[in-house]
Amino acid sequence: MSEIKTIGVLTSGGDAPGMNAAVRAVVRTGIYYGLKVMGIRKGYAGLLNGDMEEMTLRSVGDIIHRGGTILQTARSAEFNSEAGVKKAISIAKVFGLDALIVIGGDGSYRGARDLANQGFPVICIPGTIDNDIASTEYTIGFDTALNTVQDAIDKIRDTAYSHERCSVLEVMGRHAGYIALNVAISGGAEAVILPEKEFDIDRDIIKPIIEGRNRGKKHYLVIIAEGVGGAVEIAKYIEEKTDIKTRATILGHIQRGGSPTVYDRVMASRMGAYAVKLLKEGKINRVIALQKGVITDFDINEALQMKKTIDEEMVELNKILAL
Repeated sequence: MSEIKTIGVLTSGGDAPGMNAAVRAVVRTGIYYGLKVMGIRKGYAGLLNGDMEEMTLRSVGDIIHRGGTILQTARSAEFNSEAGVKKAISIAKVFGLDALIVIGGDGSYRGARDLANQGFPVICIPGTIDNDIASTEYTIGFDTALNTVQDAIDKIRDTAYSHERCSVLEVMGRHAGYIALNVAISGGAEAVILPEKEFDIDRDIIKPIIEGRNRGKKHYLVIIAEGVGGAVEIAKYIEEKTDIKTRATILGHIQRGGSPTVYDRVMASRMGAYAVKLLKEGKINRVIALQKGVITDFDINEALQMKKTIDEEMVELNKILAL
């Protein structure tokens, strides 16, 4: 493989707090090592359109604290085809790109894998609030999303207590319940419903609420992952079965925004710098991962074959602490 002199960086898929910190780290580490760094706007769609420009040290000044992504992100139906991937590579070569750093989730990884399998070098950095990438214990944006949800729970609990209500809170996680499970524990929820686990509404929601009321509880919290859905319907069912006033809240995209936490800023910075160092060492087609507190990397094809499961000990812990 020829020496890498120019790299592109893009953010893809859903935005996540800390993506800007990762972009900043890629740009500044790249320049530190004498590389040219091109910022690609709007993900793979921008790559196909040649929507990119060279980034300087000042291009990434004053962004580490900002949520979202200054490079923006977009979906691209055209890129999801062999012809689209080949076109993307040809455009990358027009702009002199030798490698691409992709910051995003599982779908973004699959796009990068397609580029890699067509011979174009890539490195992936995990950026998604869902924390659902199997190869890594942590993804950029997860901690900030948790804190955003926890802040909402604290506010909802105040009013729930005042009115002796039950609150049903739907959080993000279409296929993964990592946000839901963590905030259920941190927020003291009576029940949590996850996409990975089958549930019975009477056994898993109604019974814990009634048992809590019998022990003298005055307010209740149920967390529902987006992939399960039906927060409004579940709230109505709870009120009908228990005669407890129940309100549903769907947090939606507020969970994606906001200034990243210290943890997300530091993790994004470490992963961004690590990605550039891999390219400097001639290592390509790798994904960055956190394993047992250590930043490491895996082959992209190997990483995409890995599976991630919900922590059963945490599920059990929530049941114990909800008593």
